[in-house]
Amino acid sequence: MHRRALLATASLLLIPLAARAEGREVSVTIYNSNLALVEDARPLDLKAGRQKLEFKDVSAAIRPETVSLSAPGVTILEQNFDYDLLTPDKLMEKAVGQQVRIVRTNPGDGKETTEVATVLAANEGVVLKIGDRIEVLRDDGVPTRVIFDKVPETLRARPTLSVNVEAAGAGPRQAKLSYLTSGLSWKADYVALFDEARGALDLQGWITLSNTSGTAFENARTQLVAGEVNQLSQNNGYRPPRRGVSSVTSAGTESGSGERVADYYLYPLPERTTIAANQNKQVGFLSAQGVAAKKVYEVREGWFASQAEPVKAVVAIQFSNGKLAGLGSQLPAGTMRVYMRDAAGDPKFVGENAIGHTPAGSELSIKTGEAFDVSSQATLVSETRVSKTRSRYGMKYLLRNAKDQPVTVELRQGGLWRDGEVKAESLKSRRVDARTLGWSVPVPANGETTLTFTVETGW
Repeated sequence: MHRRALLATASLLLIPLAARAEGREVSVTIYNSNLALVEDARPLDLKAGRQKLEFKDVSAAIRPETVSLSAPGVTILEQNFDYDLLTPDKLMEKAVGQQVRIVRTNPGDGKETTEVATVLAANEGVVLKIGDRIEVLRDDGVPTRVIFDKVPETLRARPTLSVNVEAAGAGPRQAKLSYLTSGLSWKADYVALFDEARGALDLQGWITLSNTSGTAFENARTQLVAGEVNQLSQNNGYRPPRRGVSSVTSAGTESGSGERVADYYLYPLPERTTIAANQNKQVGFLSAQGVAAKKVYEVREGWFASQAEPVKAVVAIQFSNGKLAGLGSQLPAGTMRVYMRDAAGDPKFVGENAIGHTPAGSELSIKTGEAFDVSSQATLVSETRVSKTRSRYGMKYLLRNAKDQPVTVELRQGGLWRDGEVKAESLKSRRVDARTLGWSVPVPANGETTLTFTVETGW
């Protein structure tokens, strides 16, 4: 793909940059949404006047329209991104209509025979004209090689950005190339070791970097941006930010640790790192021990209705990432995997869930699975129309526990409007949010508890 300026250029000189690569400084800022900002500082030794600079090892997924080059006394006239990379298939495609030499080796005696062929096509295979016959270049194990006279000028061994510039004067100077690229992304993964007896968990956070840009970034200063930056889609329409699956039950109000830019958090990696092409790399970024936590059984219902069969309660680990709980750090979006030790003391995986970008001081509930022996069954006892806009609902929940120890079930009833109110209840409720009531229901070992309540709500 080429992006041409309106200015014409002439008498261009090719300036090799690789000779002074030892002074190169690369910084990579990676976002969550398959996007990265690359800042590549390289020393140049320029001649006065117009010339052509070639920057090799740029990302193969570069967005050419975002390229910016700054250097003292240098004006950019035109830039071209040459992404047609040298491969055997590309070499054959460029040879269509031209002559090549086909060398075959006889497997029996090892003798080679060479024929001159014209390449007629190279689509789903290679079609050759050799003398007065048409032949398909076969891939049947017979030792065969194709000899080309030269490499076409349009093919590059590496992705290359060429820039036509005009320099006010000759001499060395530092140039900074910056651009956006796709093919670089990161995600957070968390390992939580939960100790139910202590009511605490140990939490480790890992950053997984993924590089599918086709280019390696060696010894780069790397920082990660947590948050969703708005980007236009390919048809220039608005693309709303992705919404992660949230396990946050209450958003926090604490100022988390870490550097910020605009409304995003920055996570600089402590050391320079090489992000190889087609590589996933993991780097630790969080370690906390003894964070206050507890296991709960949750039942969430969105409306007032009967259930024909009991439903299993959800098992969740609840904790806060606030300072008082022992963490005090914002959590980038990712997957949290929970482990618990068995009777032998070995950690066993018990479940995982996704979290969204979570500010410090939030309350989190990480679903790990469904309870085998804790269940709930709802019954709509009554439904009365109070007025044109209001109704009264009588509900009964039968909570059963087949464990040999008591449990507490956190029941959440949705469906209320802003003016909804409780008329009667067998246990005291609390308002979780504008549309939800909550009860903490104790259920004895090998027993059951019945919760009843009547609410009135409208619109």
